[in-house]
Amino acid sequence: MNKATVVSGIRPTGYLHLGNYFGAVQNFLRMQEDFNCYFFIADIHSLTTHPTPDNLQAGVKQVLAEYLACGIDPEKSTIFIQSDVPEITELYTILNMNAYLGELERTTSFKDKARKQPENVNAGLLTYPVLMASDILIHKAHFVPVGKDQEQNLEMARKFGKRFNRMYKSEVFPIPKPFTFDGADLIKVPGLDGSGKMGKSEGNAINLFDTEKDIRKKVMRAVTDSGPTEANSEKPEAIQNLFTLMKIVSEPTVIEQFETAYNQCEIRYGDMKKQLAEDIIKVTLPIRERIVDILDDNEYLAKVARMGAEKARESALKTLKEVKELVGFRKLY
Repeated sequence: MNKATVVSGIRPTGYLHLGNYFGAVQNFLRMQEDFNCYFFIADIHSLTTHPTPDNLQAGVKQVLAEYLACGIDPEKSTIFIQSDVPEITELYTILNMNAYLGELERTTSFKDKARKQPENVNAGLLTYPVLMASDILIHKAHFVPVGKDQEQNLEMARKFGKRFNRMYKSEVFPIPKPFTFDGADLIKVPGLDGSGKMGKSEGNAINLFDTEKDIRKKVMRAVTDSGPTEANSEKPEAIQNLFTLMKIVSEPTVIEQFETAYNQCEIRYGDMKKQLAEDIIKVTLPIRERIVDILDDNEYLAKVARMGAEKARESALKTLKEVKELVGFRKLY
């Protein structure tokens, strides 16, 4: 029986952090057992922010090593670099012809980026949803795991797929659905700044590649307050965030110890942070050591990238051939 196809990409900007690991990558490890998975590094998408060539190459290598270190298996999943599959940009060109200025200008992601970087409102930002649609449709994805910030872009991909099928009276593209995990599988990792989730651009993240010293320093700087003044009082968001992090990485007995101390107004945040830092290190240190080993093995990284490119191109070429036939690109010779 054919497995359903799942596609997910990540931009090679910054390091994978605890939010990525517990919120997405651990679910990917389960998915690769049951689905036909394509996990790609979106280096073309990252060009919208004009990275230097050296930074772009280093970012691609880092994310590839981190995915492998976390347990994504190139024998079970297709792990590839977006720019290694030129068929994606060819489909992107075709889909752009049926994507309209008004609908692209109305997307939340474009409006947000245009507001944040008014000096760099490039065409790539405007057509970002079209490239994302190409990433997804080129492999005839059935499911795409997306966060809240990408839901609208997935809806655009669904729209472009339906529009193409309708225009060319075909069913070449399955219409992808958002992949939703069971409630128990959804882990939202808070940041260290007292509010919101952990994120690359928020400066509130603990990275899988952080050193033990970095982790201790970051955790000790986490936002707290002066402590509870009434027994069993409700925790402010910043304090609840620390307890949420502890529930993700610490032993139940440790959590219970600090919950009791808080409820009895005896909590010492310094002690709690020291414990939390050590428990985070227990999780990240083995992964960091594997990342370092893989980053040193250029031959292995090249082998994985080459194997992923071959598998991804095989899928992409097949889809693109169908699309070009439908559009009317047929050779006269």
